[in-house]
Amino acid sequence: MNKTRVLIVDDHAMLREGIIAFLKHHEDFEVVGEASNGLEAIEKAEKLKPEVIIMDISMPELGGIEATVEIKKRQPDIKILILSQYDDKEYVSRLLKAGVSGYILKQAVGTDLITAIRAVAKGESYLYSSIATKVIDGYLGKSGEVAVEDPYEKLTDREKQVLKLIAEGYSHKEVASRLNISAKTVIAHQTNMSEKLDLHTRAALIKFAISKGIIKLDS
Repeated sequence: MNKTRVLIVDDHAMLREGIIAFLKHHEDFEVVGEASNGLEAIEKAEKLKPEVIIMDISMPELGGIEATVEIKKRQPDIKILILSQYDDKEYVSRLLKAGVSGYILKQAVGTDLITAIRAVAKGESYLYSSIATKVIDGYLGKSGEVAVEDPYEKLTDREKQVLKLIAEGYSHKEVASRLNISAKTVIAHQTNMSEKLDLHTRAALIKFAISKGIIKLDS
């Protein structure tokens, strides 16, 4: 039997030990390691090559959201299952955008955890029932119509900074100087945000920035 390699990441040792002990009763899992914070998770993900990472959100040094982003950037094939006490839809939305495969609450029963791990290991998505309801409610407006996502929210914080400065009329070199990055990086950010916004000229970006109130025209 091919076992699913699992890495457990949580800052509470007792919880990690409990999960390890529980998974030992299921022959299709092999716990290859554990970590107590996001930095350790990134290191051990590269070293141990797990197929699934069970990840907490709130941890010292580096949290689960930041660790997830970095791990998915380096090893996109790893499936990340969030195990958290938080059921806030904003947390869930941020993590889904970061590339997690599943989200389950710590108060869920053991069988739910097993179901979740098996699902994400197969490439499926898994949301704990109460979380799925909140996500769907957030996706649908009160009228039941699909809520339209604001394209501006697709931008990273750095892309938003670059957009503002470009819209204010600064050159790539000037933007680079102000943000302490290279001109090539500025161009890369502009290319990325242009694709996300589907706006491919400086004039279009300026018009968009004005419409969003990012910059204002002098009266």
